[in-house]
Formats: sequence, C-alpha cells, structure tokens
Amino acid sequence: MGDENPIRTLGDYSRPNHEGYRNTIELPEGNNVVLLRSDTIRLVQNGCSFHRLRSEDPNQHLKDFLKLVDSLDLDVANREITHLRLFQFSLRDQASNWLERLPAWSISIWEDLTTRFLAQFFPP
Repeated sequence: MGDENPIRTLGDYSRPNHEGYRNTIELPEGNNVVLLRSDTIRLVQNGCSFHRLRSEDPNQHLKDFLKLVDSLDLDVANREITHLRLFQFSLRDQASNWLERLPAWSISIWEDLTTRFLAQFFPP
C-alpha cells in the first residue's frame, strides 16, 4: 500500500505546478471541433475587448462580439461552440480574471455564459 500523503520538501512547494488548471468552458466532445485560426483570435481581441471599465456596456459588448463573430466565414452548424471558444478572447483584465475564477467546466452552453456575464457586469 502506497503512502497517500508523501513527505514534501520546501523545494517541492516552490516549483511551479500546473495541476488543477482547467478551462471554465466545457466544450462538447466529438467530431464538432471548430478549429480557430490565430488571425481570428486576434480579430476578436482587437475588435471587441471588454475590460470591465465603468464606461463599458456589457450588453453592447455582447452585440459587438456576435456581430463580429457572425460576420466571419465560420461553420454555421457549430456556431454556439465557436461563440463559446472565442468569447474568452474578448475579455481583458478584470473581466478575464472573472471568467478564470469560475469553477472548472462550469459553462457548457452559450446562454449560460451570457447569463453569467450579464449578471456579473451589468451596471447597477
């Protein structure tokens, strides 16, 4: 029987550890994988970024994001997956931190992501 709690040295705690890092967005498995090109990601990053500034409107960000992504020549059958995959690249600074702090794989559909986004950032 192995030791369930092995002795760790101080050096063990000082090394970077990638365990526990998981994406917040859970994408469906199967043949419907949407390949994203780096220029598409850059277009989203430069075309519609949301930082969580007081002057930014989260509703307008969603509209701008959808307008930009839907104008691309992407696979229409996998539109929701494309929205899920690209949305994280539109968030910056505090908004990006918010998404990363959500539980791993806690979002699997576009409606859930937009509902949580608006609940978090809609101005009072």
